[in-house]
Amino acid sequence: MTELRKRGGGGGDPESTENISDKEVDGEGLFGAMEGDGEVEGEEEPKVEIPEVPQTADSTPECLNKALEGLSSRWKNWWIRGILSLTMISGWFLVIYLGPIMLLVVVMSIQIKCFQEIITIGYRVYHSYELKWFRTLSWYFLICVNYFFYGETVADYFGAFVQREEPLQFLVRYHRFISFAVYLAGFCMFVLSLVKKHCRLQFYMFAWTHVTLLIVVAQSHLVIQNLFEGMIWLIVPASLVICNDIMAYVFGFFFGKTPLIKLSPKKTWEGFIGGFFSTVVFAFLFSYLFAQYQCFVCPVAYDSETNRFAVECEPSEIFVLQEYTLPSLVQSTLRLKTVKLYPFQIHSIALSTFGSLIGPFGGFFASGFKRAFKIKDFADTIPGHGGIMDRFDCQYLMATFVHVYIASFIRGPNPSKVLQQLLALQPEQQLGIFSTLRSHLREAGMLPPTGA
Repeated sequence: MTELRKRGGGGGDPESTENISDKEVDGEGLFGAMEGDGEVEGEEEPKVEIPEVPQTADSTPECLNKALEGLSSRWKNWWIRGILSLTMISGWFLVIYLGPIMLLVVVMSIQIKCFQEIITIGYRVYHSYELKWFRTLSWYFLICVNYFFYGETVADYFGAFVQREEPLQFLVRYHRFISFAVYLAGFCMFVLSLVKKHCRLQFYMFAWTHVTLLIVVAQSHLVIQNLFEGMIWLIVPASLVICNDIMAYVFGFFFGKTPLIKLSPKKTWEGFIGGFFSTVVFAFLFSYLFAQYQCFVCPVAYDSETNRFAVECEPSEIFVLQEYTLPSLVQSTLRLKTVKLYPFQIHSIALSTFGSLIGPFGGFFASGFKRAFKIKDFADTIPGHGGIMDRFDCQYLMATFVHVYIASFIRGPNPSKVLQQLLALQPEQQLGIFSTLRSHLREAGMLPPTGA
C-alpha cells in the first residue's frame, strides 16, 4: 500500500512524505500494536493501491480568461481573485439586507456545501474499494446531526410557537430521544455494511464522516446561535475574517518576502502583520456603523402574533454610546479629553485580534489537510479561490470563538427564555412559582405586605 500522503498527483512539499514509511501507514508501525491482537492469521486485509485524488479543474469563465490572457499568471490570478472577491462581498451585503431568514438559509447552504466537498475528497480516495454505503451513510448522519441541532434551536427560540402546535409539542418533548434513535439506526446500518476485507478502511471513513460533522455542522450551529443573539454578532465577525483575508493577501502580494509557515508557502509575515492592523482599524469603524441600528443589535426573536422574526428591543448597554476619558498621553497628542464610543467597539478589538492572529490557523489547518492529499483546493466552485470550504475554514473557528466570547463576557440571564419555560409548565406549577416569587418580592420590599 502506498503512503497516504502520496495519493495526490504533483505539487506540494516533498518533506511532507519523507518521515512516513509504508510500514507506518500500513498499520505495522503506528497502528500495528493496537490491531495485531485482534487479527487472525491468513485473514489480513489485502494491500491495494490507493487511488490518487483528482486535481480540481480551472473553473474560471472563458470570457474572463480571454480578457486577461495578456497578463502574467501572477497578475491574472490577482484580477480573478479581486473580481470574484468584489462579487462575493456584494452578495454578502445583499444577504444582510434581506435579513435573518436569508442569513439562516445561507448558513445552512454553506454548511451542506462544505460537508459535500470534504466527503467527496474521501470518496475519491476510497471509491475503488466499492464501499457502496459510504456516501449514503455520510449524508444520513448529516441529516441526523442537523435534526438534533435545529430541533434544539426550535425548542430554545420558538417556544411560544411550539406551545400552539400539538405535533410540535410531542417532537420537542421527545426530541433528544428521537435524535438518538435516528442516529442509532444509522449506526446499525454502518455495522451491517462492514465487509471483512475492508473493515479497517470502513472505520477510517466512519471517523472521517464524524470529524467532518464536528468541524462543519457543530460550528455552523454556533453561527446560528450567534445570529439569534443579534445579527451584529454574525455580520461583524464574518466581515472581520473577510477583511483580514483580503488585506493579508494584498500586503503579501505587494510587500511579502518573508515566509510565514511551511504549510502555506505563499503566506508571509508582511501579509500577516498588515492584515492584523488593517482588520483592527476596520473592526473599530465597521462596528461603529452597525451598532447604531436596532435591526442589527437586537436579539432575533420569533413573534408568535405576527408569525415573523422580530428585531425590535431596547438596545443593551454595549450598544449605547458611552463617554470615555482618554489617557493623558493621548489627550496631549489629540487634544481631546473624552470620546464617545459604543462599548461594542471595544469588544470588536478583541474579536478582530482573534480573527487576525488566531483565525488564520483555521486556514493553516485546512492547508495541512489539503497538503496531506496533495490537492490545491477543496473544490473548484469559486474561480481563483477554490471551494466554499477554502473560503470558510477560518469562519468556523471565528464563529466558535464568538460563541464562547458571548457566553463568557456578554450574555446575561434571558427573561424571555425563562418565560417560555414557565409557559410550558402545568397551571398548578405556574401558580406555585408565582406564589414563591410573590413571597420573595414581598420579603425584599418590592411588593407591599399582605393586607397593606
